[in-house]
Amino acid sequence: MSSTILVTGGAGYIGSHAVLSLKEKGYQVVILDNLVYGHRDLVEKQLKVELVVGDTCDASLLEQLFQTRDISAVMHFAAYAYVGESVENPAKYYHNNVVGTLTLLEAMQKAGVNKFVFSSTCATYGVPEIIPIPETHPQNPINPYGASKLMVERILKDFDTAYNLKSVIFRYFNAAGADPEGRTGEDHNPETHLIPLILLTALGKRKAIKIFGRDYPTRDGTCIRDYIHVTDLAQAHVLGLEYLLQGGNSEIFNLGNGNGFTVQEMIATAKAVTGKEFAVEDAQRRPGDPPTLIGSSDKAKQILGWTPQYDELNQILSHAWQWHQKRHG
Repeated sequence: MSSTILVTGGAGYIGSHAVLSLKEKGYQVVILDNLVYGHRDLVEKQLKVELVVGDTCDASLLEQLFQTRDISAVMHFAAYAYVGESVENPAKYYHNNVVGTLTLLEAMQKAGVNKFVFSSTCATYGVPEIIPIPETHPQNPINPYGASKLMVERILKDFDTAYNLKSVIFRYFNAAGADPEGRTGEDHNPETHLIPLILLTALGKRKAIKIFGRDYPTRDGTCIRDYIHVTDLAQAHVLGLEYLLQGGNSEIFNLGNGNGFTVQEMIATAKAVTGKEFAVEDAQRRPGDPPTLIGSSDKAKQILGWTPQYDELNQILSHAWQWHQKRHG
């Protein structure tokens, strides 16, 4: 298989796992990453593919990339993804997530590349009206991050109509875990995701883990979220790519575990997996946190033949713990 897949944000958390899955399937990969949140050492030591350091807003760099490589499709992970920061600095999010993607799509169009796999988010739905959330759920994002991703979804729909650019959009829930072989994993700075925060607390790098609200209408009063193993997420992206390469039409898929776990369950399982006791503090609810977020992935299973391999919480946490000990221990 000689076709090259351009992976933007391939030095980051989800992108790096997608690169591993692409390599396992025999694809040539080139990564475009500005390394604001990506990790050069992971690309050089573990992924071992070509890294172009640059930005999706750089039209001349993109043009050169498409001219000098035989790129048949693009997987687009490059985005800012901190919800709180998006509220404080929406300009940064609209510029990077919307303008950057539009610049990339224009470069693709110019180069005659018309297959695009897009990393979207369940944040485009806003507060859920139906659980589990189907792809047909109304989209009412409650923060600029979700709104920036929804804007790109609309652009993709219009680009399909006008320019025949075919896309697979994945709206996903909480990516979690790490490569089972320990080659890559989650490493954000600042870290805001629950599982790494719990594991960093277990490692003694943080003094306590906070539970934001214990009075939600859930089985133990703490928020329920849908955690999907990042390797399963990566596999879905490869299936979405192959669906497009085989002539599939534009489609939108949710990617989730279909099971929700509470914050309390997550902490209890982490204590069991790590064998560590650590401090847990109660804090006020955060504004805009829905009590329950669970997605339906039935459509991805039916159309792409996707089946999550790692849907047990202890598997997800064990792989993440193995990675965190290696990376941060």
